[in-house]
Amino acid sequence: MNIQRSPDVNRKLEIEAGLASFIDEFIALRRDIHTHPELAFKETRTSALVADYLKQWGYDVTTGVGGSGVVGTLKRGNSGKSIGIRADMDALPIIEETGLDYASSNSGVMHACGHDGHTTILLAAARYLAQFSRFSGTVHLIFQPAEEIGAGARRMIEEGLFERFPCDAVYGLHNWPGVPAGKFGFVTGPAMASVDRARIRVNGRGGHGAEPHKSVDPVVVASSIVLALQTVVARNLDPLDMGVVTVASIHGGDALNVIPAHVDLGITIRSFSQTVREELRRRIEAVARSQAESFGAVADVNYQWGFPALINAKAETEFARQVALNTFAKDTVIEDFRPRTASEDFAFMLEQKPGTYFFVGNGDSAGLHSPNYNFNDEILLPAALFWVRLTEASLI
Repeated sequence: MNIQRSPDVNRKLEIEAGLASFIDEFIALRRDIHTHPELAFKETRTSALVADYLKQWGYDVTTGVGGSGVVGTLKRGNSGKSIGIRADMDALPIIEETGLDYASSNSGVMHACGHDGHTTILLAAARYLAQFSRFSGTVHLIFQPAEEIGAGARRMIEEGLFERFPCDAVYGLHNWPGVPAGKFGFVTGPAMASVDRARIRVNGRGGHGAEPHKSVDPVVVASSIVLALQTVVARNLDPLDMGVVTVASIHGGDALNVIPAHVDLGITIRSFSQTVREELRRRIEAVARSQAESFGAVADVNYQWGFPALINAKAETEFARQVALNTFAKDTVIEDFRPRTASEDFAFMLEQKPGTYFFVGNGDSAGLHSPNYNFNDEILLPAALFWVRLTEASLI
């Protein structure tokens, strides 16, 4: 009995078989990159490796974009359409504890967020697109430095990324531990939170621990500020809005019988909208200063804007979701995938161009930024398959 498949199904199987024929090479490459992690703006080996492969496959390659960034451009046919696909390359200042035979050889530096995998996924797709592509238009493969410090995307943009490499839309992905391996999650609208920081120095008046009445104790003042900050989200935000205010560090004093002159607080702040973001800043500054004043102390607030919430465009998100549904079994695409309160500097690219940032399950692995984390090589093929399918669907 002959089973007739649609041309689209046949094409999907053809791409999958093509990728499978060389995926073992990319598993080895991913592990090589894992062994040689590099910190933000120091991705010299990684970017050189990326550039060399792209050149071998016939891409027009531009290096040094935003520091150590690389852009590979492939044009086919006569269409004026163009898209960008981004992968991040940098590692983290973490001592690896995985015990893998391909663990980091760079002491104190580790690929603990899967950027080794993201880079390799895009390289695998790049090879297939160059050798077996069926599209008409231009695809720009953007290998970005310094995501972990929130600086790489912004610097690439400042150096003319989208003027030099025009894109109708831009796409990115991130692996996600705890989500079944190879499952895809798409979110329309806010998908990842903004991130800002505040450092508060509470200035009191130091003195002897036996005579607290002669001092203005900044430890007590700081404690009051920490407690009062819990009301910022609970009592100042609309219950339907999301906000996170986490006091993650508090430091003050050394001797047990000395009231210190000051105490330092460190805070991370997250939200999904600019309105909430600005309200959080206003309330944090007001609470800190008013609480300190009520004790006769002074709070110096150093508020540092980080990067904005990552907002996925509706049309591009639905388009990407449909590509996934047309490529994989229906249950591969997770319905009602929820936004993440982690942050991502791809948000800057989405402020410039429509696009979407989605998630691919990494399975039951240690969490991101854990010294025991490892990227799941099983998702290299389906993720690369998706990039090829997205490119061909976009550029027809």
